[in-house]
Amino acid sequence: MEQSTAQPAGTGAAIEVLAHLIEERVSGVRRLPSLAQDLAFEVEPAQLLTACRALRDTPELRFEMLIDVAGVDYLHYGREEWLTAAATRTGFSRGRQASAPPDPEMPGRFAVVYQLLSITHNTRLTLRAVCPQTSEPVVDSVAEVWACANWFEREAFDLFGIMFRGHPDLRRILTDYGFIGHPFRKDFPLIGNVETRYDPEKKRVVYEPVSIVPRVLAPKVIRHDNRYEPALKAPELPR
Repeated sequence: MEQSTAQPAGTGAAIEVLAHLIEERVSGVRRLPSLAQDLAFEVEPAQLLTACRALRDTPELRFEMLIDVAGVDYLHYGREEWLTAAATRTGFSRGRQASAPPDPEMPGRFAVVYQLLSITHNTRLTLRAVCPQTSEPVVDSVAEVWACANWFEREAFDLFGIMFRGHPDLRRILTDYGFIGHPFRKDFPLIGNVETRYDPEKKRVVYEPVSIVPRVLAPKVIRHDNRYEPALKAPELPR
């Protein structure tokens, strides 16, 4: 009996076969670094819809299901703000590195990440599209490819301010109708901008400037523990 040469989904060989198929059948994509058992690609924003249709309809791929759509803000990505391993040996004081403030208009600040699933082939894929403009982040809506993207994209619009061209009903989904700003952006204040309370005289909820004093969250410092010195693990030492 002839044995099958197909590799189980998730193995290194299967991942490489899938990556080769995507590079061969889908235009405008390039592979991204990922864990050995994962597969990630970036797509040119102008090719997003074409690539998504190819990923869904190509028989060898068949990514029929969109699991999630998430906005990403890279404003602080890769910046070393906190020293936690060698800051101080007393208390939980902050050890902050001095660095230039991030540029809110930096190119490539916002991106949209899609998590895809092929039920037919039991494979998963992460697809990322970087918004061309930071001042007005926009990518095409994939709701016409996967209908479930409708609410996912509304969430990314609400929380990150990313707009989706061609979306059938792009409006806020989690925050209030009159909310100002996008709370998942890295430069949005942790305390918010306004607070609400019920005014018994006006007999309604009113919005007021937030009264909480801003503060910086200080992580716990990781200290060196002499009990775990390699020399103390020698078997000849008394226990």
